[in-house]
Amino acid sequence: MKILLFGMGGQVGWELQRSLAPLGQVVALDYDSDKGLCGDFTNLPGLAETVRRVAPDAIVNAAAYTAVDRAESEPELARTINALAPGVLADEAEKLGAWLVHYSTDYVFDGSGNKPWRETDPTGPLSVYGRTKLEGEQAVARCARHLILRTSWVYAARGANFARTMLRLAQERDQLKVVADQFGAPTGAELLADVTAHALRGMPGRPELAGLYHLAAGGETSWHGYACFVIEAARRSEQPIRITPEAIEAVSSDAYPTAAQRPHNSRLATGKLQKAFSLNLPAWQEGVARVLTEVLGR
Repeated sequence: MKILLFGMGGQVGWELQRSLAPLGQVVALDYDSDKGLCGDFTNLPGLAETVRRVAPDAIVNAAAYTAVDRAESEPELARTINALAPGVLADEAEKLGAWLVHYSTDYVFDGSGNKPWRETDPTGPLSVYGRTKLEGEQAVARCARHLILRTSWVYAARGANFARTMLRLAQERDQLKVVADQFGAPTGAELLADVTAHALRGMPGRPELAGLYHLAAGGETSWHGYACFVIEAARRSEQPIRITPEAIEAVSSDAYPTAAQRPHNSRLATGKLQKAFSLNLPAWQEGVARVLTEVLGR
């Protein structure tokens, strides 16, 4: 199998280079790749030509515009990267008869209620980022052999993320205030990459597996609960932490106004994915603990 991977430098793309390697030849590109191929999602003709030249059996798109607040002032750029570019990949993949794997987000929902969102639930994005990601989903579906994986609260040992921010602040401050009215499941880039490889391995010859799926770690927590878990793990590892979990104050979203509105309910129901691909998704604590062991051990 020849796989064309976009977004190799991101958290998910970095892990995908590892997980996809056993499946065959992986041509991995980033926005600034200089291999004579285009990974720049603002260059739509270049993307189309790249797909034609590589002629892959599968395209995996881990590239995206993810600056949620900045997207409010850069809607056209966000739309180009999150919607128009994936549409180009979909059209070219359809011509080739290739599979197209694409990642989306809980931000396509309005965050109401407290039940996990199912794939069939009505969407209602609250932000430019959410709207462009939803448009991207619709564009990707133009390819018959598409696999769209909606996820939430992505983190990795590599790059900036919530856990790293909490660890840094815990060494600098005696008290923290963390939002406690937004709920979801921290989902590791490693898990996303491994599930993608597992799915791709079984999809050739099974077009009935095409479609939209929710992929997130098991269980749920708030950002406040996530922060407490991270700080407690750091204290057990005897890191130079000034703060205790009891000193992390739970606050509402109103305490931290942002340019883009965040969904309060980011819970995702994953039963469809688990049944289709015979998967068990571990609890969010397992993945976070694993990454913290790596981060804290450096």
